[in-house]
Amino acid sequence: MNTKSVELIEFDIRGQICPSTLLTTLREINRHKKALKSGGAQLAVVTDNRDSTTTIPDSVRHMGYEVTVAKEHDYYRILIG
Repeated sequence: MNTKSVELIEFDIRGQICPSTLLTTLREINRHKKALKSGGAQLAVVTDNRDSTTTIPDSVRHMGYEVTVAKEHDYYRILIG
């Protein structure tokens, strides 16, 4: 049985607003591009900026990544990869 472990890379950008949230996320995607493309990692973005729940997923989907958004307590978790 072949089980592949996936590294979860979480970064917290609460307190930032767009476009800073998008730019920070794009920088992290570029930093971990190889692991994301190979399926070896996922990025979890933690934000309290509601606009980011549309701007980040839209941009990331255009880059070819899968994205999910979940509301958790007083913040959002955007999972990329």
